[in-house]
Formats: sequence, C-alpha cells, structure tokens
Amino acid sequence: MRILGIDPGSRVCGYGMVIVQAERLVYVECGVVTAPEDHPAEARLGEIARGLGEVVDELRPTVVALEAVFSRINPKTALALAQARGMALAVAGLRGLTVASYTAPLVKKMITGRGRADKDQVARMVAALVGLRTPPRADAADALALAIVHARVSAGAEVAATRTRSAKVAPVGVAR
Repeated sequence: MRILGIDPGSRVCGYGMVIVQAERLVYVECGVVTAPEDHPAEARLGEIARGLGEVVDELRPTVVALEAVFSRINPKTALALAQARGMALAVAGLRGLTVASYTAPLVKKMITGRGRADKDQVARMVAALVGLRTPPRADAADALALAIVHARVSAGAEVAATRTRSAKVAPVGVAR
C-alpha cells in the first residue's frame, strides 16, 4: 500500500509518503507545496492544487490520508482549513484515489501517545518512526504522521478481518 499523507493549508500544504511492505513502513518522501502569501485565496489554492497534483502524479499513491477539520479551532481557521481540505479532496478525487480522514488530536495521540502533543514532538516521533536523522518541517511531519496513522489503522483492520474470517472457518465443537 502506497499512502500519501496530506496536511492541507491555504499557504503551505504538507505531504508525506510511506509504503507498507511486508508489515514494514518504508519512508519515501516528504515536503511542502507553497503559495505566495500575498496572492488571493483562489490563486493560492489553485497553485497548491497544481503542485499537489504534480506530487500525486509523481508518487502514485494508492490511498490518501487527509487531516479532518477539527471543530475546536476558531471559525476563520476552520474555514481556511476546510477550503484547503476541499482542494486536496478534489486533487485526490480527480485521480480516483480513496481518502481516509483523521483528526489532528487522534493523529497526535497515535503518534506520540498524547492528543495535545506539540508540533515538535510529532516531528521528532515521526522522524524516529521512519528513520530520518532530523525531523522534517512541521507541515511535512504532520503529513507523514497522517500516512503512518493510516498504515496502523489499516493494519489493525486487516488483522480484525482475518480474525473474523478465521473464526468462521472452523467453529469449535462442530462435528464434520
């Protein structure tokens, strides 16, 4: 599974790619797509969408993990994040990709053990998990964290499905 994590933003959009191979996480790449701060919102989102589209086309993910809008942030921030998230959904949708969404507190909890961890803690933990010498920039680290969380959630779902199927195969005490 090729997982592209996306931390949407209207000025800076982080991305991070991992591949799940034989129950191992393999780091591929992370970075940011940026747009000039002084441009209007539609121009910034258009520039980020173009750049993110290039990233998706180059890295060829099979699934996208995207930050969900979290309700405890102020309305102006929530609106900007929702617009950036919509842009990222459109980029994924135009390429036929499945998108999984995770809230920031859930990602922080699954990566660091604390739902209110700061960005530096997340970046350091992400670096350790994928074997980077130095932590990536915060937006790229958040995107990598999303990809790692999706890998963990998917692995858990596969284990649960396997257990359910195997329980149905040969029920105990049934004579054949």
